[in-house]
Amino acid sequence: MRRVEAASSARSPRVHRAAVCAVLAVLLCGALVRQQAEAGPGGADGAGSEGAPLGFALIADALTRPADEASVRQLLDAIARERDMSFIVYDGNIKGPTEPCRDNVYESRHDLLDASRTPLILLPGQHDWADCALAQAGGYDPVERLDFVRQLFFGDATSLGQTPLSLARESEVARFRPFRENVRWQANGIAFIGLNAPSPNNHYLTAGGRNGEFEDRSVASTFWLEHAAESARRAELRALVVIIQGDPDFSRYERRDRFSWLRFSHGNQGRDGFLEFKRSLVKAAELFRGPVIVIHGSETALPNGFRIDQPLHNDKGAVVANLTRIAMALHKPQAQWLEVETDFGWRPPFRVRVRDVALREGSAAAPAEASPSLPAEPPSEASAPNPAPHFQPWQSQPRNDLPASLPVAPRLPPPTPPTSPSQPSLPPILSPPQALPPILPTPASGVPNGAYGTYRANPSEGGGE
Repeated sequence: MRRVEAASSARSPRVHRAAVCAVLAVLLCGALVRQQAEAGPGGADGAGSEGAPLGFALIADALTRPADEASVRQLLDAIARERDMSFIVYDGNIKGPTEPCRDNVYESRHDLLDASRTPLILLPGQHDWADCALAQAGGYDPVERLDFVRQLFFGDATSLGQTPLSLARESEVARFRPFRENVRWQANGIAFIGLNAPSPNNHYLTAGGRNGEFEDRSVASTFWLEHAAESARRAELRALVVIIQGDPDFSRYERRDRFSWLRFSHGNQGRDGFLEFKRSLVKAAELFRGPVIVIHGSETALPNGFRIDQPLHNDKGAVVANLTRIAMALHKPQAQWLEVETDFGWRPPFRVRVRDVALREGSAAAPAEASPSLPAEPPSEASAPNPAPHFQPWQSQPRNDLPASLPVAPRLPPPTPPTSPSQPSLPPILSPPQALPPILPTPASGVPNGAYGTYRANPSEGGGE
């Protein structure tokens, strides 16, 4: 008995020291958590990196056959040499419409994109799964092919590339386990949302019965977009960027009609597969209230490779003034990419232009002199070089409801047009009294002709000259 008591008394100092160390570790972790919470989503330095200049690249439809792989490899290398390009978004179609939807085709494209030195976020496109049922694509089951793409490309919570970004996937929500391709991430105070919404008509099938794949995906996309808008509003982020592959056809918007069941005919137009998406955009713009940018591919050719306008209307027929669309249709997808730059010190804060790449060994990416550009006020020399951007994944909840609270970041007032009498007035996209869109270009003084281009007042004529 004495031996037991002696042994217990000998071990007691060690036990006390271990308990004290455990308490200190808990207190230290709590202090670090409080420090990060006080720093907000901008990182340890608070708002220092949030709102800093940010640039990213958009490519799409670049891989249509095996021979395109060498060109796309050079395209990715050229973008990687651009120090200010923080990440790449591949906006759908990593295979051509006539390529068979075989496993080895996807595996080859995965290895190519995953070798990118710049983080690359992939969004599924029409040819990647929706067209696999066609005879020239092999007559596969599109839903089965989509599941294979999800497992191969979206297996974890990171992007592709040698230095991947952390992403939040909708599959982290219990109700939407299959939808790994719907992603969110945050960079420099801007929220980015990627959705699986392909052309044509969002893969809505006209066959009788329940259109299960479309309906389930539509519900998931609606939840993900509206949840992102609410989260961005609570965090007081500066802008919301939504990216899809399909063309939503914003000229067609069906208002809510309580008595639609009384009408026997709605015309010759079929069911709008993007109807729910457009209604969710209207709601997201009302929730967020800041600039909302929608980027998608265009089913029609665009003279300058892209178009910028404000085409979305709400149920009352009014233009959604804080939403701007960028439609993209690059002329040479294997040798061109769309550069988007943002700096909230500019008015307006975004600039868009097409970049060309010379497809030869040792070539470097260079802006094409004839490529259109829609700038905001050019950044001053004092702002270069840009600080390294800060990224952080969205805080996803393992629940189906919205989070109670999110960290609050400082918010700048909405951009206002310049009032300097020396600058000419901006060409209106919309009739007064609508506010200027957040990407409407400002005429740049002292910039050589052709360096930025000009903007046409009629949105139907294209994005720039």
